[in-house]
Amino acid sequence: MANHSVRVRFAPSPTGYLHVGGLRTALYNELFARHHGGTLVLRIEDTDRTRYVEGAVENILRTLEWAGVKPDEGPYLAADGTVRERGEYGPYVQSARLEKYRRLATELLDKTDEGGQTVAYRCFCSTEEIEELKKEREMAGAPPLPGLVPHLYNCRLLTDDERDGLSAKKTFVIRLRVPDRQGWVEFDDRIRGRVRFDYSAIDDQVLLKSDGFPTYHLANVIDDHEMAITNVIRGEEWLPSTPKHLLLYQAFGCQPPEFAHLPLLLNPDRTKLSKRQGDVAAEDYRRHGYLPTALINFIALLGWNPSGSQEKYSKDELIKEFRLEKVNKAGAVFDRTKLDWLNGEYLKEMTAEDLTAKALPFCLQTGALVRLGDGFTSPDGSAVDLETLTKAVSLEKARIKTLSEIPDSVAYFWPAHLALDPNVIPWKKSTPEVAKARLYGLRDYMTTLDDAEFSDPKRLEGKVIPYVAEKGWTNADSLWPLRVALTGREKSPSPFEVAWVLGKTRTLARLEDAIAALR
Repeated sequence: MANHSVRVRFAPSPTGYLHVGGLRTALYNELFARHHGGTLVLRIEDTDRTRYVEGAVENILRTLEWAGVKPDEGPYLAADGTVRERGEYGPYVQSARLEKYRRLATELLDKTDEGGQTVAYRCFCSTEEIEELKKEREMAGAPPLPGLVPHLYNCRLLTDDERDGLSAKKTFVIRLRVPDRQGWVEFDDRIRGRVRFDYSAIDDQVLLKSDGFPTYHLANVIDDHEMAITNVIRGEEWLPSTPKHLLLYQAFGCQPPEFAHLPLLLNPDRTKLSKRQGDVAAEDYRRHGYLPTALINFIALLGWNPSGSQEKYSKDELIKEFRLEKVNKAGAVFDRTKLDWLNGEYLKEMTAEDLTAKALPFCLQTGALVRLGDGFTSPDGSAVDLETLTKAVSLEKARIKTLSEIPDSVAYFWPAHLALDPNVIPWKKSTPEVAKARLYGLRDYMTTLDDAEFSDPKRLEGKVIPYVAEKGWTNADSLWPLRVALTGREKSPSPFEVAWVLGKTRTLARLEDAIAALR
């Protein structure tokens, strides 16, 4: 059932290139929003200035645009390359909302919970003092916990007068006061079911740092409430933060959104996906020549699968089928081999013209081709026209997995002379003498053919195969040296397809080169 009040958000931090896990989170939020007729908000959470990376915001926006994930509100790249915003809940970059965070954090100092305790307090402990408290706890043999037990923060025990006196002399942070009592925080996760955290395992989290910047927890909760977010769909690494957020919602007197925590992406050895074992930035896959449709299809099925057998989905199909309840709790293995296969399937479906247009930038970037007027040249100066390039690409598209493979896969078409290995030219059960005789015969016969015979691979094959049979030769000891002569490779399309791309003149020239190589 469509719910037009559904609002979700993707809230990355600009600390580097967008991770493929982040792209999956953005995609799942978009699928959920579109499925329910709702709104996708993009928010940049840049309050951690120590990790801010220049240009990261632009990369996030470019990557989302390339992948076809389209937020309804938030920052976007304008035609002139500048970052702008759209939507009535902005600004959507957190560093532009600092005064609001400071004001609301300060207001929490005067709010009390149902037990009469303030929900936040000023803490004057230095980082060194906090570390010392942790060491003392460890030496005392206290059980390990995610953070310090709340009552170990000495600043909780200060009187108002003591706090006022210290505030004039020392810097301070504002901390959340976790209830110092038995019990737990619990909530229903749309993926994981009922989840609970004991109060004793929840740290007195810093809300406002001494430099006046909010922490992720404070800014996140304030923004989700003020931007009317109804569903928070994020990675499972944020699951331990959820009880702190729920306590904050309670402190502000706000209704929390529904939560859903997505499973981690894993390496094949089931460790957390990391750069040590391969590419993790979505930008890497763009650079390697994966199609955005293939990557989106692939990551959509990492942890979620609407059916047992279907592998390929259009964006509309993903939107129609998406259900949070079908997302797995367990981590999903990022199988590069499967991505390669899926990308290859998408490449096969493209027309030769469209594939050539996608492949051309890779050819130019690698130097495999150089633009010259309306055409191109190869590194040795041989002319290459767009029609010939398109023919070459059409032959290789069934063999490649990524666009970045195309420059090398078609490189043998361009040189005026190939570097031929005479040991590879003969069929493995044949001899150089036989190979040379076959090439002489094929050269002489193909010289008699019209240019029109080279305009269709099937037509050319229909001429050459009967000639080989008439001569009493085998296809193996005839067509193998013909193919190697035309490509210089042991693996390639059929010699008739290659000759179709090369044309009669260049085909005969390559036969001459191969004959010379066998002398």
